[in-house]
Amino acid sequence: MPEIFTEIMLASRTKSKCDSIAERIGGNRVRTAQVDADDVPQLVALIRSFQPDLVVNVALPYQDLTIMDACLETCVSYLDTANYEPKDEAKFEYKWQWAYQDRFKKAGRPW
Repeated sequence: MPEIFTEIMLASRTKSKCDSIAERIGGNRVRTAQVDADDVPQLVALIRSFQPDLVVNVALPYQDLTIMDACLETCVSYLDTANYEPKDEAKFEYKWQWAYQDRFKKAGRPW
């Protein structure tokens, strides 16, 4: 869907994995970066440098809230592929992420 996703940033703790995916996709529209999804300032810096319209989170479920915090700080829309779970507690529950709904609305961003 190059007409919709004109430019893509793949970011992970291990940049070489992103580079491998980008190489297989081909073209110059996929950029890669190294980032620690547990580190909000790193995420904010990456988001500000790339300036995406949307962050699609495919990270581990316990990293959802830090990525959401970075999206709020940079006023970027957020799409998740998982449900937040605390790192040390196996518990499937929506309350943590639903608590962000009003914050995203106040920021004028859909989530």
